[in-house]
Amino acid sequence: MAVAPPHGTAFEAAIQVKPIKSHQYSAHLRQDWCIGVVPHGGYTSAILYRLALTHFAHTHPLQYRGPATPIAMQLTFLRRTAVGPALLNVQDVKIGSRTSTIHVTLTQPRSSGRGAGLEEAAPEEQEVKIAGYITVSPAHAEVGLTAPTGWMPLPMPARGSRPDGGVDLVALGGSGRDGEWERIKLPFPEFRRATQHVDLYGPRQPKTMAAVDQWARFRPEGDQAARWSNEALVYLTDTFPLALSGLDQRAATAAGDGEAGGRHWYPTVALNIDLKKRLPATGEAWLYSRVQTVSVRDGRTDLGVTVMDAAGQVVAVATQVGLVVSASRNLGRQPKL
Repeated sequence: MAVAPPHGTAFEAAIQVKPIKSHQYSAHLRQDWCIGVVPHGGYTSAILYRLALTHFAHTHPLQYRGPATPIAMQLTFLRRTAVGPALLNVQDVKIGSRTSTIHVTLTQPRSSGRGAGLEEAAPEEQEVKIAGYITVSPAHAEVGLTAPTGWMPLPMPARGSRPDGGVDLVALGGSGRDGEWERIKLPFPEFRRATQHVDLYGPRQPKTMAAVDQWARFRPEGDQAARWSNEALVYLTDTFPLALSGLDQRAATAAGDGEAGGRHWYPTVALNIDLKKRLPATGEAWLYSRVQTVSVRDGRTDLGVTVMDAAGQVVAVATQVGLVVSASRNLGRQPKL
């Protein structure tokens, strides 16, 4: 009897990857995981994480004693993706004893309305939407130095009710409040549907736009039993609506309309994820994110995300380049960013 994944059946269906032939796979991008009409970058990255797992299980089953899981992802979002079927292609760049690296692409038709017979479509009818490299390693090969660095999120996060200032997650999840933290109603649910799959908690009085904190529980399509898995963690590295609310306000002020109103879209241009720690097979109920922005200039922003578990251990570090553009670029028929 198969064991249900910790992230739940809804997310499992949304990130499913199926083999077609050697080094080629298929996926179906879901509407519920979109920003506007464009599938969320963290969601499509989670599909590519699953692609790496599927490829090594299907093509290199004897390479390692256990599953080879991604430890690093470097992805470039060349064009906006669309809801519907997608081809996933893999090139083996290096197959090694400790680490292996693959080149991956996500391809869809130039016209988003074409889905039938996707793998038989002529090359000129398709274009690469996402390309990048994924490095994997099996857990048994991960040996060597482990040492504390003394790093901590600064400025310090808002205080919770515990004597040491930490957050009582049981209280936060139960009443929606603990110390300076409270549950946040996420803005623009119709436009930012992909962010509605989390219960998000933040400080009642955020200190600065440069450093935004959040605690999150995974709730794909309302599944209250879901927990954070490794694939869901990849989605989380690109999910920070509180930080985007700050950018909304800045963008509205710069435009002189004095109203945020969800008029802006923040497409990812490049995303790098360093996966520091594999999550347990049973998943994690809570994950904390520190989201930092150094500079917003000429419609382009940087975002750095450090994700930690409830024990305070770093599980992922991500950096990305993003754009600040009008939401009309998402909802219109423009093919390029």
